[in-house]
Amino acid sequence: MVGAKPLVGVLAVQGDVREHLAALTAAGAAVRTVRRPAELEGLAGIVLPGGESTTIDKLTRAFDLRDPLREKLAAGLPAYGSCAGMILLADRLVDAAPGQQTFGGLDITVRRNAFGGQIESFEEDLDLAGLEGGPVRAVFIRAPWVEQIGPGVEVLAALQHGRLAGRIVAVRQGNLLATSFHPEISGDQRVHRLFVDLIRLAGDGSPPPVALMNER
Repeated sequence: MVGAKPLVGVLAVQGDVREHLAALTAAGAAVRTVRRPAELEGLAGIVLPGGESTTIDKLTRAFDLRDPLREKLAAGLPAYGSCAGMILLADRLVDAAPGQQTFGGLDITVRRNAFGGQIESFEEDLDLAGLEGGPVRAVFIRAPWVEQIGPGVEVLAALQHGRLAGRIVAVRQGNLLATSFHPEISGDQRVHRLFVDLIRLAGDGSPPPVALMNER
């Protein structure tokens, strides 16, 4: 799909912001860091990066950013959340920290730190619906997984090997995309290209099925 570069924000209060900025730029987007409510204006989409979900939650409230961002998401702003970003987009959490809140929007139940602590970090090749070119090398770092999905949620990927095979690690609902893993640190920009195409198609009207999003 050919068109002007969409302006995509990266929530920049904490987490792996620089890596997402680089991946989005390589995927054909113009980028902006978002720390203040005014920086939400004019965005075609936003990325919620990996990091510490409880810290991001607290800082967005401290910066008076949480409610304006929730309003933008509720109004249809496309968003992609990786790892902590998936937690922040979920409507429901298992084992939430005391007082923890999410932005919501995805009709999913997510378990924080589902795979264990830092020492249990791992990588796995995943087939992700809608991506051509073979499996994605997925990096999981203190990652969540999706325990339940609502009827409008499409599962894009699940673990394929070992005792945790079948655990859901990538989903999409409308203009919202989320992964348990960190494509921004793998050097593979296909997930970010998928999101940029989703943004472009959302701007044209109603998005088609995910399987069509990587067609240009």
